[in-house]
Amino acid sequence: MKRRTFVKLLGGTVLAGAPLVARAQQTMPVVGFLDSGTPAGMDANLAGFHRGLGEAGFTEGKNVAIEYRWAQGHYNQLPALAAELARLPVAVIAATRSATPALAAKAATQTIPVVFQTGSDPVKDGLVASLNRPGGNVTGVTRQTVEMTPKRLGLIYELAPKATAIALLVNPNGLQAATQMQDMQDAVRARGWTLHVAKTRSAGELDAAFATIVQSGAAMLIEGNDPLFIDQRKRIVALTMQHKIPTIFFERESVVAGGLMSYAASFADSFRQVGVYVGRILKGAKPADLPVLQPTKFDLVINLKTAKALGLEIPDRLMALADEVLE
Repeated sequence: MKRRTFVKLLGGTVLAGAPLVARAQQTMPVVGFLDSGTPAGMDANLAGFHRGLGEAGFTEGKNVAIEYRWAQGHYNQLPALAAELARLPVAVIAATRSATPALAAKAATQTIPVVFQTGSDPVKDGLVASLNRPGGNVTGVTRQTVEMTPKRLGLIYELAPKATAIALLVNPNGLQAATQMQDMQDAVRARGWTLHVAKTRSAGELDAAFATIVQSGAAMLIEGNDPLFIDQRKRIVALTMQHKIPTIFFERESVVAGGLMSYAASFADSFRQVGVYVGRILKGAKPADLPVLQPTKFDLVINLKTAKALGLEIPDRLMALADEVLE
């Protein structure tokens, strides 16, 4: 295996990354890439990030080097990984997929620019002072994924309007778990339904989580927003099909992988926007002057082949709302 690939995969190892930075700093700027999950399922998102860098005039290995750090789902490792990137040092830190890596990066440095990509409200999370005027050394992109959880409830309701119980899959270790559970509880209570929260902290707990969903009698499932669920995308889709649970996901890629439906802003495009911001900062822009970017479009994606396998007929009203239908 080539050393460069080895470094990318190891991610959190200091000894593997330091020599590359020492060489790269002699000729090109170095970007730190901090993520709470693993590289699994991230191909499209990483491609988006590199596309954004390209739009800003930067290509990895040509005029910019990237140091990757993956926490492998161990959120408690993020502060150390962020501190490591700050010590190298890097010119910019891209902290992706949730607010947790961004908060770790913000705590690690007050001088190195940080560009986040998160699904929650960065003001409530304490990342920025405001969306239009971030202030300090932090800015980025929010997909507003967490805020869309109740909206997903309304969409999947169209498939089973007589249902009285619904399940929510969450990672209780995630920073946004409490908000997602409360928002869903409020939305479900308003409809007079019952909510079952299935919690999974790791891939090893997924089978048990789905067993509790089946036992609860929930007619539908909403997948909460968490990097773990991207890492375990194929496994989760397979479990929804195995147990025949109609599910709405928080990313399009899960529907492409065989899931039933999703409602979300484009993950890959938000990564592209992070790449663009990183490139602009490398050219001299200051994070405080770059407003937090928000999605302008959310897409409803439906997989008709999956619906047929689940014995479901997608209502005409839902089909009319769909932005993309996979057959």
